[in-house]
Amino acid sequence: MTALSTRIVEKLLWISTHKGKWVYAALLAIVLFCAFQMRLIAIDTDPENMLERSHPARTFHNETKQTFAMFDAIVVGVIAPTGDIFTQQSLVAIDNLTQHILSIDGVVERDVMSFSTVDNISQGDQGELVFSWMMSAPPESDVEAKDIASAISRLPMLEGTLASSSGNAAAIYVPIKDKNESYRIAQDIRLFLENSDTSNSNADSRDSSSALQWHITGLPVAEDQFGVEMFVQMGIAAPAAGLMIFVLLFVFFRNLTLISAPMVVAMATVIITMGALIGMGFTVHIMSSMIAIFLMPIAVVDSVHILSEFSDRYKPGQKANEVITTVVEHLFKPMLFTSLTSSAGFFSLMLTPIPPVQIFGAYIGFGILLAFVITLTFIPAYISRMSGASLQKLQQSLHKGKSDTLLQRGIDRVRYVALNYKSVLIITFAMVSAVSVWGITQIQINDNPVRWFKSDHEIRVADRALNQAFAGTYNAYIVIESSREAEGVERILATSQLPGSLNQWKQETLTLLRQETEDNRLSQLSLRIDDALFEITDDSAITALEALSKRVETIKRESKVFQQPENVALLANLQAYLSDQALVGKSQSLSDIVKVVNRELRSGQDKDYVLPTTQAAIAQTLLQYQSSHRPQDLWHFVTPDYQKTLVWLQLTSGDNQDMTQVIKLVENYFAQNPLPEGLRYQWAGKAYLNVVWQENMVAGMLESLLSAFIIVFLMMVLLFRSLVFGVLAMLPLTITITFIYGAIGIVGKDYDMPIAVLSALTLGLSVDFAIHFLARAKEIYKETGNVNATLNAMFDEPASAITRNALVIALGFTPLLLAPLVPYITVGIFLASIMFISALVTLLVLPAAMIMFKRWVFKEA
Repeated sequence: MTALSTRIVEKLLWISTHKGKWVYAALLAIVLFCAFQMRLIAIDTDPENMLERSHPARTFHNETKQTFAMFDAIVVGVIAPTGDIFTQQSLVAIDNLTQHILSIDGVVERDVMSFSTVDNISQGDQGELVFSWMMSAPPESDVEAKDIASAISRLPMLEGTLASSSGNAAAIYVPIKDKNESYRIAQDIRLFLENSDTSNSNADSRDSSSALQWHITGLPVAEDQFGVEMFVQMGIAAPAAGLMIFVLLFVFFRNLTLISAPMVVAMATVIITMGALIGMGFTVHIMSSMIAIFLMPIAVVDSVHILSEFSDRYKPGQKANEVITTVVEHLFKPMLFTSLTSSAGFFSLMLTPIPPVQIFGAYIGFGILLAFVITLTFIPAYISRMSGASLQKLQQSLHKGKSDTLLQRGIDRVRYVALNYKSVLIITFAMVSAVSVWGITQIQINDNPVRWFKSDHEIRVADRALNQAFAGTYNAYIVIESSREAEGVERILATSQLPGSLNQWKQETLTLLRQETEDNRLSQLSLRIDDALFEITDDSAITALEALSKRVETIKRESKVFQQPENVALLANLQAYLSDQALVGKSQSLSDIVKVVNRELRSGQDKDYVLPTTQAAIAQTLLQYQSSHRPQDLWHFVTPDYQKTLVWLQLTSGDNQDMTQVIKLVENYFAQNPLPEGLRYQWAGKAYLNVVWQENMVAGMLESLLSAFIIVFLMMVLLFRSLVFGVLAMLPLTITITFIYGAIGIVGKDYDMPIAVLSALTLGLSVDFAIHFLARAKEIYKETGNVNATLNAMFDEPASAITRNALVIALGFTPLLLAPLVPYITVGIFLASIMFISALVTLLVLPAAMIMFKRWVFKEA
């Protein structure tokens, strides 16, 4: 340490050991203040927030929702085990639920899709087009129910979406004003179903084999429900982890008074860190919800090292404050660097372009440094104030039969292997690392918010059932728009050959049109021209206005890009291609509306389910459609100026891998069938956004991991002032990271968000054990001057401290294995694995490598 840092540490230790009450008071005040901030907690589980608000994909997605009046929707599905949903009793149940849904606050009533709220489009007795409610009232017989089934089968917009193709299931789409209200609305629906007889509407309630099966799913409700369960999990997992750590510490130190100190450090660290996060206005996302779980075991690491060495050094009759001062001064440097390297691993996450991951990394990094400061001040203050009787009891309990403990016997076996089979160990770990590198190449990047629940969770069960019955509950949108700029009214009037007698009319027209919206100006100009033709008698002015009127009508017609037959046909052709792709359950577009209305305007027969060949005919079908009960549905597929349109894709899978494949399929299609000049396409929809943030996350994680790896290596070289020791310190880290991620690829575990952020923890904690091992080895070698004596001594107190820490952290995360949420289980399994492997590699590989290369290693020791 430098002279300045030595003086600072000495001053802190003097304050801690002589003014302990000051330390207690300051820590208590900060903890209470931060705990008070937790009342402001706000939960956020929206994957959309994984992208910056200004990210182009997110911006365009939200613009698309606004442009086409799209809302996030809850999907309520009902399956008839009898195989026929079109019975009188079943449709009564569906209608009852629909009426209740329409009364729920927060539901967009006019856009609810159910048998009771959609139109049947048919041809009347006189050949006219008829729009009638599909189910204006529940049918009074099964025959009437079958009529509804027949009507739906003729409407491709509804078949596979509102009713399954097999006829065994029906769906209700519930658009909601605010996706954060989806859990409340879903719970309202569940409560209604529980309190009504809809679940047994097909039979007596005792005959469960024919009872209707209701399911609720959809990304909004999955995300919101995860937030609710995540909040509960936060309240269970953190205390459970704390209890596990407490039990482990008692097993190791067998003194309740002593182990209370590291528990205070852990609890204070968690409360201050979470209070700071919430108090600064950050929402608790799925990532930040794990901060408490991560920090709880990590925060006690330095305390365990201090307690281990203190228990070894302290002898009855010594002054506790002097012994603890010596211990902390001895451990200060390795503790500082382990804290810095661990925090560096998490701070590196701030390089990712994912806001929740940035916040997670920043606050975990802060929490680790905070734990170091609290440990440095509180632990000495606490131990120095322990009574002599407590310290004597500690000595008796710790050193009685020490060599016979299970822990020490295990360490002795590791010692024997490490010191006698060094060549075998090096070759074995080299081979394991080689296989792991291959495993890394097999990693598949994939995530899906629905998979955040266990397979038997009601959300997962509903997801499987409804995606099997219907065309898909996951949505993606291909938005096609014209990039050609329509000629403005100013230019039209400026370039028109109007006689001088129309100058005043021209100026008045320009003034009035500037007050109109851009979309409405051409229509208003047409009206102004028509009015003028009735009033003006000058032949030259009439001729000029008639020419201007024709020009305006031509521009209006050409500006309505998606009324033109060739452009509507390209939508139909794209849909025909998509219908052959297994990953796409179904697609819908403007062409479906046009075909259906055209059929019913003509013969009502399937031979007329085609696109009209003229723009006027297409315009007529769309005009007719607007006389339906749901004219607003048209604007879900095209904008009123007909400059933009979308193709709605229903997908049976929300996995990123599948959505990525669909994107490639569409890319290939447009590569072979280019859009006409002036048209372009973009993607929108939640399924697409998930792909975007996953790609950003992977690229960001790789960048942060590489940069942090370099920073940690430089820190190791600086700490040990040796390139050789720097390389040795990185050896366990490199092997652990390679093994863990190789195993992920080999076992086929998807590389998802929790797995991605574990790289930071692997990097930070895997090097901790190596730092303590190498630092102590250097010190012992200076005392002994003998390689064998040094390494043998390393398997006494240093190895015990490392093993205790590994067990505390690894087992401290085991309560997560009981969580109902998959990300928490994933974190628990892999963190325990990381700690076990990194400690084992440190105790096996480092001694073997130090012996094999002792010529260079101990030359610099």
